[in-house]
Amino acid sequence: MATDKYILAIDQGTTNTKALLVDGSGAIVARASRPLEVRYPRPAWVEQDAPALWASVQSAIDECLQNQPPLAAVAVTNQRESVILWERDSGQSLAPCVVWQCQRGAPFCRSLAERGLEPMLRRRTGLTVDPMFSGSKMRWLLHNTPNGLARARAGELCLGTVDSWVLFNLTGGRVHACDMTNASRTQLFDLHHRRWDPELLDLFDIPEAALPQVRPSAALYGETAPLGNLPGGVPVAGLIGDSHAALFGHAGFQPGAVKATYGTGSSLMTPTPAPVISQQGLSTTVAWAQEAAVTYALEGNIYVTGAAVQWTQQLLGADSVQSIEELAGSVAGTDGVYFVPAFVGLGAPHWNDSARGLITGLTRGSTPAHLARATVEAMAYQVRDVFNVMQAESGSALRVLLADGGGSRNNLLMQFQADIIGRPVLRSASADVSALGAAYLAGLAVGQWANEDEIAGLVLPHDRFEPRMPDSEREALVAGWQQAVARTTWQA
Repeated sequence: MATDKYILAIDQGTTNTKALLVDGSGAIVARASRPLEVRYPRPAWVEQDAPALWASVQSAIDECLQNQPPLAAVAVTNQRESVILWERDSGQSLAPCVVWQCQRGAPFCRSLAERGLEPMLRRRTGLTVDPMFSGSKMRWLLHNTPNGLARARAGELCLGTVDSWVLFNLTGGRVHACDMTNASRTQLFDLHHRRWDPELLDLFDIPEAALPQVRPSAALYGETAPLGNLPGGVPVAGLIGDSHAALFGHAGFQPGAVKATYGTGSSLMTPTPAPVISQQGLSTTVAWAQEAAVTYALEGNIYVTGAAVQWTQQLLGADSVQSIEELAGSVAGTDGVYFVPAFVGLGAPHWNDSARGLITGLTRGSTPAHLARATVEAMAYQVRDVFNVMQAESGSALRVLLADGGGSRNNLLMQFQADIIGRPVLRSASADVSALGAAYLAGLAVGQWANEDEIAGLVLPHDRFEPRMPDSEREALVAGWQQAVARTTWQA
């Protein structure tokens, strides 16, 4: 059913924004990318400039569409949990974008836990109480913006996740909406009734008048306003959080599929036919939603993976992230060094916002290469922690791990990942799985493709990494990792 028109897929991430042009065969025929600055104004606070974020989207779109191809639809996938506050009439942001890693909502989250509200919140939203999720960030923004709460109640302000900010600007301020995947990461969304929860809005002190309308991931949201090389009148037909989009981009439609996205942080996700409320530190979320059906998922979120490689690069004065990966490959192991990059606490399955990073096992013989390798291996250990819990709670055998994201390009990491989980790792041949997943959903909404079976036929092949580590070696390495993780919480 593919046509001769293209899908423009916008992938708005934490460290860069990408725009990709996807044809009817699922091939990427044009792409552009723009870097983004991340600021750390206080310990464990993380933010970005909201106008600069939108400017990066505009610039990437203009380059990608410089030949003015015919467009069937626009799709958006985005960094999740990050929050922006802006004026409805002017479209001007009133504060920085509070990034998903930011811990400024931690005091309020602790107060919720101290009041014994976590079990209720987990049952209703599928999420543990943690400042990563958007609700505490939204509350902080309203309470720290002059007259913010009153203006929000009056409908003068818009409060939303990044997908809603990009959509608002794409449509010239005509549409304030988000999709169910992003809504399900706010801790304000009733997972079972699939709507903003009035009781939770009161608890967080967030007026519904400021929030976006919640729609399916594949839906006709509105039409573009003319923006540079992007013509007006193109349907915006897909919105979805980046981790969810990656699972869809892998065609991980059935229970038993599990993917790991290796980016600034990492996310593991496996689909479930109905909500499964985790008892061991995973999140329950909407995987994606179409007009006729909603798919759920279990997810584990890791705060810092690729960001740790960037930190090690800066610490060692290396030229690039790639040089750290090369340095890591120059030694056969870490010689007992472990690095737990708990820069802003520990995410799933530990959920400890007071934990802090730690390097342990250093000796006089330790070298920069050992630290570089420990940094790479830390990504795999954190993924293993989540994978094992997901295997226990999903009710499905997780026989392979689907891998994507920038970190998955590292062969050393992929082989160590297979070794440390004792399962094959299948790495997507595409470095843009999230953007492709968003494009597929938008294409389904406008009839570019007929169904999920047709989408599965578009998915690119994978590189396969088989586990080859002896069980005894794996057990010894994991025991050392677990001891290191325990030490990060001594000060908690």
